Amino acid sequence: MSRDVHVIDHPLVQHKLTLMRRKDTSTKSFRELVHELSALLAYEITREMPMHEIEIETPLEKMKSRVIDGKKVVLASILRAGNGFLDGMLQVIPGARVGHIGLYRDPATLKAVEYYFKMPHDMHERDVIVLDPMLATGNSAVAAVDRLKQTKPRSIRFVCLVTCPEGIKTFHDAHPDVPIYTPAVDRGLNEHGYIVPGLGDAGDRIFGTK
Repeated sequence: MSRDVHVIDHPLVQHKLTLMRRKDTSTKSFRELVHELSALLAYEITREMPMHEIEIETPLEKMKSRVIDGKKVVLASILRAGNGFLDGMLQVIPGARVGHIGLYRDPATLKAVEYYFKMPHDMHERDVIVLDPMLATGNSAVAAVDRLKQTKPRSIRFVCLVTCPEGIKTFHDAHPDVPIYTPAVDRGLNEHGYIVPGLGDAGDRIFGTK
């Protein structure tokens, strides 16, 4: 496995992912599990975030102590399924800004076409966490990061619930400098471009549109 793929094997993460994979998990339960899992993933993704010292006063004396600058973090959601990640992530990083990237797949060319892009100002000072539950073919993720790099952020990380070797290769061929954080690298893609065994269409399962 590439050093830029971080498989998050914490028991709580793996347990919740197993429950999400089950086809008889209800929309309500699936949505709650995404919320819980995204909060747990936020802990892992922010493990190596840069910190700085500030001076504070405890009840006993003054001291210097470390903080992360949450206002410098941007959660970039790839619409629409990425939005399922936002609440859980914001619970852990409440000061984060939120950006949105709207992409759809052209049925003729299978290329990702952008229809919406909105990010905070001063991206060169910010660390971006890209949110998309599935890294399958990798085409949408590549297009999203292509566009994000035009804003020149300080760093980019990509987080998903499930990926596969094909998606990782496509993504890292285009963006070898962007680490992937995921609880699971599954076997591969089927003829329809779905990850197998996977968990189905994450957007449909989060929003109950299946």
